[in-house]
Amino acid sequence: MNIASKTAGGTVVLASNNAGKVREFNALLGPAGFDLRPQSEFNVPEADEPFMTFVENALTKARHASRLTGLPALADDSGVCVNALGGAPGVLSARYAGEPKSDAGNNRKLVADLAPLADRSAYYYCVLVFVRHAEDPQPVIADGRWDGEIVAEPRGDGGFGYDPHFWLPQLGKTAAQLSAEEKNRDSHRAQALRALVAKLGPVSISAPR
Repeated sequence: MNIASKTAGGTVVLASNNAGKVREFNALLGPAGFDLRPQSEFNVPEADEPFMTFVENALTKARHASRLTGLPALADDSGVCVNALGGAPGVLSARYAGEPKSDAGNNRKLVADLAPLADRSAYYYCVLVFVRHAEDPQPVIADGRWDGEIVAEPRGDGGFGYDPHFWLPQLGKTAAQLSAEEKNRDSHRAQALRALVAKLGPVSISAPR
C-alpha cells in the first residue's frame, strides 16, 4: 500500500527541536505523505540521551515524544564518528565541547583534537526510529552512513553541526558547500530516510485502537 495514502491527514511528531533537521526531514518525507511536526509545537521537552549507542538514544527520544503527545513519532540520533578518535564524538556529537550546546565550540574541539593526528577519515552516521505509539513493540529502524574526512579550515556556510569541516573527496566540497538538493540526495540522513520509507511501505502508522 502506498505510504502517502496512510499518512494523509495524520500527524507524526518529530522528536527534535533542531531547525536544520526539521528542514531536512520535511524536504525528504513531505513527498511521501508525512505531516511532520517538530516536538516544539507540542511543548515537548528534549529527552535525556543517556545511552552509548545511537539506536538506544533514538528509541528513547521517539517513545518520549509519542508518550507526551499521543501521536506516532519519528526520532533520529546521529553524529560524526572520527576513526582516529575511536569513533568520537559519536553519540556525544551535539555536546562534544560540553554545555551549552554549540556547533562552533564542538568544531573547535574536534579540530584541536585531530591536530596532532594524521588520519582525518570520518563518517556521519544516522539511526532513525519510528513508533506508532509510545509502547510500540515493533519500532521501525533504519540507518545510513556518509563517509568523508575532517578538514581544519571551515568551508561553506550551509548545513549545520560539523558540516563546514566534513570534506567529501568524491565531490570536492564540504557538506556545508552542498546545495540542499545535493545534501538531501547523499547524506547519512537521506540514506536512512529512504530506507525508512521503504520499510514503512507495509506498516500502518496509526496506533492500534
